[in-house]
Amino acid sequence: MLSRLAATLQQHGGLSVFEHVPLARYTRFELGGPAEIVIDASTEAALAEAVRAVAETRRSSAVIGGGTNLIAADEGFPGAVLRYTNPQIEIAGARVHAAAGVVLQDLVDATISHGLRGLETMTGIPGWVGGAVYGNAGAYGRSLQESVESVRFHDGARVHEIGNQACQFRYRESVFKRHKDWIILSATLKLDAADPQELGATADGILKIRNAKYPPSMRCAGSIFKNLLWDQLPESVRSRVPENVVREGKVPSAYFLEQAGAKGMQRGGIRVADYHANLLYNAGGGTALQARELIAELKRRVSGQFGVQLEEEVQYL
Repeated sequence: MLSRLAATLQQHGGLSVFEHVPLARYTRFELGGPAEIVIDASTEAALAEAVRAVAETRRSSAVIGGGTNLIAADEGFPGAVLRYTNPQIEIAGARVHAAAGVVLQDLVDATISHGLRGLETMTGIPGWVGGAVYGNAGAYGRSLQESVESVRFHDGARVHEIGNQACQFRYRESVFKRHKDWIILSATLKLDAADPQELGATADGILKIRNAKYPPSMRCAGSIFKNLLWDQLPESVRSRVPENVVREGKVPSAYFLEQAGAKGMQRGGIRVADYHANLLYNAGGGTALQARELIAELKRRVSGQFGVQLEEEVQYL
C-alpha cells in the first residue's frame, strides 16, 4: 500500500513514485539499500511540487542523478530521494540547452551530429548532465566549465539562473557541491562549429580507449580519486614524481596509488583493478561498507607513504 505522501504525489502529472526501492538499482556501483521513497520528476513544475510536498512532511531528502559517482549506504536512505529526469535537448546555432536529466552521452552525440565542438572528448562518460555540471566533468584536457554559459537551478523555493563565473567551477568542483539543496535543472552551453566527421573520429578513438579501461558492464565510477594539481603539491612530494608522470598540470592519483601497492587490493566484493590503481569496482556481492573501508585504506597508504591526502570523486549517500 502506498504511503500518504506517495499516494498524494502519484496524483500529479510528471511524477513517478516508488517505495522501498533498493538504491543499488540507481547506482553504477550497484550498491545501496532501500530508500523510503524515490520520486522521479520529468518536468520543472512536477519537481517543484515534489520538493514542496516532501518539505511539508519534514522527511530527510536527497537529490541524485544517474548515480555514476554515488556510493549509497547499505542501510538505504530514510527519506525521499528525488531525481529530475527531463531528457530534453534544444540546439539553436552554437547554443545548446540541455535539461539535467539528459544522458551525457546523448548530449555528446547530439552536439557531434550538429557539428559543434566542445563535448566530444567526454564521450563514454556515464551519467546525466546535472551530475556532469555538479562535478565539472571532463576528460582529455577539457572540462564542462569551458562550455557552460549558464545554469538554472531550484533552491528549494524558486528557480534561479547563474552565469559561468557564479558556478565557481574548479577541477571536479562547482558551487553546487557546496549547496546540496540546490537542484540543477538545466545548462546552456556555447560551443564552436566544427566538422562532424572530425568530431566523430575523435570521439570514436576516445571511446575505444575508455571502453578498454572502463568496460560499460563494469560496476564502477571510473576513477575513484581526483588527480592532484602539480602546483599545489609540496616540493618534497614533487621531487619524488617523475617528469613524464605529470599531465596537463596534474599528477594522476593512480601514480601514488600504484606506488602504495593498490593494484589488486580487495575488501569483500570490492576490488581495485589489476591494471589501473585508481579504478575501484564491485566484482560481485560487494557492499557500500566494503567500498568505504577499501577507499579509507587506500587513502591511509598514500598518506603514510607520500604525505598526500587523496580526495574522492565519488559522493556518499
